[in-house]
Amino acid sequence: MKEKLQEIKDLYPFEPKDLKVEGQHRLSYVDEGEGQVMLMVHGNPTWSFFYRDLINEFSKTHRTVALDNIGCGTSDKPQDYDYTLENHISNLEKLVLALDLKDITLCVHDWGGAIGTGMATRHPDRIKNIIVFNTAAFRSQNIPKRIALCRVPFFGKVAVRAFNAFAGSATFMTTVKPLTDEVKHGFLLPYNNWENRIATHEFVLDIPLSENHRSYKTLLAVEEGLSQLKDVPMTIIWGKYDWCFDMTFLAKWKEFFPKAKVHEMEAGHYLFEDKGEEIIEIIKEFINKN
Repeated sequence: MKEKLQEIKDLYPFEPKDLKVEGQHRLSYVDEGEGQVMLMVHGNPTWSFFYRDLINEFSKTHRTVALDNIGCGTSDKPQDYDYTLENHISNLEKLVLALDLKDITLCVHDWGGAIGTGMATRHPDRIKNIIVFNTAAFRSQNIPKRIALCRVPFFGKVAVRAFNAFAGSATFMTTVKPLTDEVKHGFLLPYNNWENRIATHEFVLDIPLSENHRSYKTLLAVEEGLSQLKDVPMTIIWGKYDWCFDMTFLAKWKEFFPKAKVHEMEAGHYLFEDKGEEIIEIIKEFINKN
C-alpha cells in the first residue's frame, strides 16, 4: 500500500511509520512536526488522509500524529482479526504509550469518537484539549437505513466488499461540495479489493445496538468514562448536513459537555472538504486560547 502513496503525493506528502501491535500486525501512523501533540483519530471508511489538511497546517507548529486503524489506510488488513472497538482502543493506547504522547490535543471523527475518547478515559492525565467532529462516543439507536442495509447477512458483505458500496458511496454522499477526482482517489486508495475492504464492513458490523453485542460493554464503559473528561477544554465543530451523525448526536454531546464551545458548519460528514479553511482557523483560536 505504501508504494501507492506516490499516486497522491501532492495531497498526502507524508511518510508513514509503523508500530507492531499484538506482536504481528503493522499499525501505520503519520508523525510530522514538533511541539505540543495533536493526535488525530479517524473513522470508517476513511484513514489518516481525512486529516491531511490539518497535518499540513499544524505540523508547522505542533507534533501531529494520525494513525490508520488496523484494516484501514496503510496499516495491515488481516483477514482473521477481531475488528472490535476494544481492539481499536487498545491499539491507539499502545501507540500513545509507545510514543509517550502527553499534553495531547485529541481530534476525533466518526468511529474515532469512541476510539479516541475510549483511550482518553483510560489516560485522562495525557489529554490537554479535545476537538470533536461529527462523531459519537455513547450508545445510540439512531442508525440510517442505508447503513443498516450493510449489516444484512450476505447482502451487506457483498455490497461493501465486492462493490465498495460503503467507501465508494461516501465519496459523493458526505459533502456539500463535490469532491475532486483526485480527492476521491485518495479516500478510496486503500480500499481497492475484497480483502482490503474487510475493516470497512467490520466497522459497520461492530455498531452495538443491543446489550448482547460484542462491543456493547466497551462502548458503555466509554460513555460512562466521559465524566472524567468534563473539565478538559473542548470545542465541537459540526457539519449540519451529515445524514449519519446528524444533529441529534450533537445534542447528546452538548448534554455530556455543556461547557464545550460549539461551531455548526454548512458542511457534511467529511466537513474538512467543505469548510477546511474555516475549521483550521477555529482550531487555531481554540488552541491559542487554551
